[in-house]
This record gives sequence, structure tokens and C-alpha cells, in this order.
Amino acid sequence: MRHRPTHSVQVAGLERELPLFEVAPGLRIAVVNILGDTELVQACARALAERLAARPYDVIVTAEAKSIPLAYALAVAAGKPYVVLRKVYKPYMGAALSVETRSITTGQPQLLHLDEKDHRLLGRKRAVLVDDVVSTGSTLAGMRQLAEKVGAVVVAEAAIFTEGDDPGAWAHVVSLGHLPLFRD
Repeated sequence: MRHRPTHSVQVAGLERELPLFEVAPGLRIAVVNILGDTELVQACARALAERLAARPYDVIVTAEAKSIPLAYALAVAAGKPYVVLRKVYKPYMGAALSVETRSITTGQPQLLHLDEKDHRLLGRKRAVLVDDVVSTGSTLAGMRQLAEKVGAVVVAEAAIFTEGDDPGAWAHVVSLGHLPLFRD
């Protein structure tokens, strides 16, 4: 296996080495992949639940796919239901609502779909939007648009990390840390 440079982080009492991947010429990011890392997911969910405890909310919303384990663990820790906005429409999703967004990791436009079955769960509720990493804010914006389409009020946005050149740009996001961008 090829040696890849990493960035060391401490989050929720744990240490991790995050691999650096190029996402544009001369620009690398530290990739947080929580899939399969149950220790990290549980620790981060507990820490986020504590930070969100003073805010009244009814439901947690996340986008498919890497942040699903975090949303689930946070839902369990907080005793709240959660909704997953899907990236691919399936016929069983019925009259799904959709918005377009763009993620830094895919670089391509993508759709987010709110399954028909989740309209009532999310509609007219107080929602917390959850992502693993907030970098451009595009995924959060798409999640917010879908929540608002069914009358939900977004009361908080949360993530394990925010990312970018200006940590202050994400001061409103409840997070456990900030990741820099790596330029050649």
C-alpha cells in the first residue's frame, strides 16, 4: 500500500490520522471517513449531543452517506428520530421532494431527496442538520432547503468538523473541531 500523508487530529477525546487527498490541483483535504469507526462515531455523537442539549429540537436530518452513522448515534444519544436525505431517488420513495447541491468531495452536482414517508416526521418540526464535515456549506444548504419545503425550522447545524481557510466562517455550526485546507 502506498504511503499517504496524513493530518493528526484530536476529537471527542480520541486521536486519528486523517489521510490527505487532492480534490483540485494543488488543493488537498484531510478526509474524515467515519464509516466503520464505531469508537469515533459514538464519541462524537455523545459530544455533539451534549453541545446540542440546551437547544430544543425534534428531529435530526442528515444527507446520505458518510454521516448516517453519526446521525443514528446522535439520535440514540439524544432520544430523537432522524431523517436521511437520499442521493438517488427510488420508486418506493413516492412523492419525494428534491433539491440540487454540490459536495467538495464529489465535485459534481448531486440531488438530495426527502422520502415521502419522512414528510410528516420532518414537516413543521424543529430540526438539527448534521454532517460529518462542513466545507463549502452546499450540503447544509440543500438540507435546509428540503427541511423548509415541508415547513421545518432549522434550529442548529452540527458537524464533527468544519473545514476551510476561515474557521470563523463556520462559527454558527456546532462542531468538535476545524480542519485546515492543504495547499501545495
